[in-house]
Amino acid sequence: MKIFLIAYDLKKVGRNYNELYSEIKSLGDWHHPLESVWFVAIDEMFVTANEIYEKLHPVIDDNDNIIVYDVTSQDRQGWAPKSLWNWLNAIK
Repeated sequence: MKIFLIAYDLKKVGRNYNELYSEIKSLGDWHHPLESVWFVAIDEMFVTANEIYEKLHPVIDDNDNIIVYDVTSQDRQGWAPKSLWNWLNAIK
């Protein structure tokens, strides 16, 4: 199991980004703890951040920013909603 962080800045005011959200949700088990941050757990160990980016890129605008980061390591710390910590701790 791999865990990826997906973070973005969506620049176009009033644009409907539901397609982006649907694509993110389709990747695997997910948690959306902050407005522009998602964590996605994916069963495939050989999936890369680039493959996820290539899937998401068509549903954002060229002036938007997005980052996909493999955070599979169990070394993590921060102040976030308890639901995020529960979700991260449940992922094996």
